[in-house]
Amino acid sequence: MSESGPGRIGLFVHPEAARRDLFRAACGESFDRLYLVDTASAAVERMARGAVGLLVLDLAGSMPGDTAQLAALSMLVRTRNGAPTMVLCPYAHTAWLPELLAHGPLQYAILPLPAPQLRSAVEALLRAVPDAQALARQQLLDKERELRDLLTLQRSVQRAMAQVDDGARLAAQVCAALCSYPGVRHTALLRQREGNVAVLAQESRNHLDLVRLLERGEDLLASPFADVFPPLLAVRSGEPVLLDAPEKMGDPALALALHERGVRMVLALPLRGEQGGPVLGAICVMFDRVVQLSREGFACFNSLAQSIGSGLAMSDLKQQNEALAARLTELATFDPLTGAINRRAGEELLAAEIRRARRYGIPLAIIALGIDNFRCVNDAYGYPIGDGALRAVAQTIQSRLRASDTLVRMRGEEFLVVATHTGAAEVRRLAEKLREAVAGTQLPGCDHVTISLGVAHVAPDEGATSAIDRVDTAMRGAKRAGRNCVEVAG
Repeated sequence: MSESGPGRIGLFVHPEAARRDLFRAACGESFDRLYLVDTASAAVERMARGAVGLLVLDLAGSMPGDTAQLAALSMLVRTRNGAPTMVLCPYAHTAWLPELLAHGPLQYAILPLPAPQLRSAVEALLRAVPDAQALARQQLLDKERELRDLLTLQRSVQRAMAQVDDGARLAAQVCAALCSYPGVRHTALLRQREGNVAVLAQESRNHLDLVRLLERGEDLLASPFADVFPPLLAVRSGEPVLLDAPEKMGDPALALALHERGVRMVLALPLRGEQGGPVLGAICVMFDRVVQLSREGFACFNSLAQSIGSGLAMSDLKQQNEALAARLTELATFDPLTGAINRRAGEELLAAEIRRARRYGIPLAIIALGIDNFRCVNDAYGYPIGDGALRAVAQTIQSRLRASDTLVRMRGEEFLVVATHTGAAEVRRLAEKLREAVAGTQLPGCDHVTISLGVAHVAPDEGATSAIDRVDTAMRGAKRAGRNCVEVAG
């Protein structure tokens, strides 16, 4: 014979007998009859034999990746058709809540939950509603207000992210936008790079400083709170974390610090650049009240987390592209062996300096220099030693130049110095200083080398090609004159 009338009949579902016994001990007296089952299929069979006033699903011990169990519990929620359903969910593993809410209305309680509070929550769901129509009207008004607030929040975050490609600025604007949601007192964005988690930005309405609270701003996974604080748990697990009472973390000092700042609930969501991608960080939202998030609330915050994660990923990509472009520019500009700029870049620089000197009437000089008998160095010691000699000579010259001077590798063992704000007498003294410095430099693996130099003052109406030809001729004249000397261009 089937039983009729749900009354205060309860059905509790959990695979472990110990959990079932704990629930019976805490809440058994609240029911006229309480059934305890271990599987979803057993729950279906029980409900087929008679109406159930309250279905309680305990997610403690559930594995986030157990899709079969999630599907079975979702089916149970769906078969309730709106009848009272309660889900008990550990605060560190709340990913299933929005999934279950998608299959029907339910109330949830965050674990751990002391027996008296659990019993009160159960009693509230079992209690008869005195005016069902009034309750329905109030629920409709509450839903309209919630949807309006969620839409406003979504638009605020979208505006904050619009046309922002810098990660730090994006994080700051997003945190400020999230703080506009009713009840939110503090928001923070944590960023993970190469295993290091740091506070990238935060916005506070309650004078809470997350860096001070966690006693560090970087390397947060090494913090003593890494296993209990919601945003750090979200980074580690890659799952949403919902904490409805700071004391549930099990750290009295941390809980007290949050309570003193008026924090009653914390929602943390992992950030990813794409679905299934690596965790880039977490967004942390602290409330001054406990909010029973609806399906739409979870969906909105999850959607915002996805958008923020995508924004961070795009910012990272932009930075990587800029770094690559800078590297390519460097490779196209600098000689990799000596560190001097290459001939093409040097000729462009000289042409620009000539235009500037002509426009402002400032002196400009150039020096051409070549290592004497460099082919003999290569023949006697080999090309690796020759390359080392080239680097040493270039470094010696570079160390004697002013910040405004530029060293250019023109070809092989020949270089050019572009000396701005330098007259004819000054460039001759600079050339002599360079000649003496190179002659006195001990080279790795071989004897000393000398250089021959040509100097030229660039005339106001002279072009870059003409100036280079003149100074190059002077350098070759210095070599013919016996090497290790300076020749002034005619």
